[in-house]
Amino acid sequence: MFQGITGVHLLIVLAVILLLFGATKLPALAKSVGQSARVFKNEMKEMKRDDEVDAGNTDATRATEVGTATAAAPEQRKPNDTSV
Repeated sequence: MFQGITGVHLLIVLAVILLLFGATKLPALAKSVGQSARVFKNEMKEMKRDDEVDAGNTDATRATEVGTATAAAPEQRKPNDTSV
């Protein structure tokens, strides 16, 4: 996709950006892009941590449910068993 881009092309793109936004707005633009990237990175870390915590809680819940299900299972009686 970008295989034909050379250094000259990049300089032209940078010059056009400079003309569109002006020299005074570029530092503010770069700062806001950096802050957005930092917020995105932190949110991704939080989501990953939440997923790990949820996975741990799900495993513990399943173990508890299995233990409860086997402990609460009623005793099966044979059809001919008349002892009560």
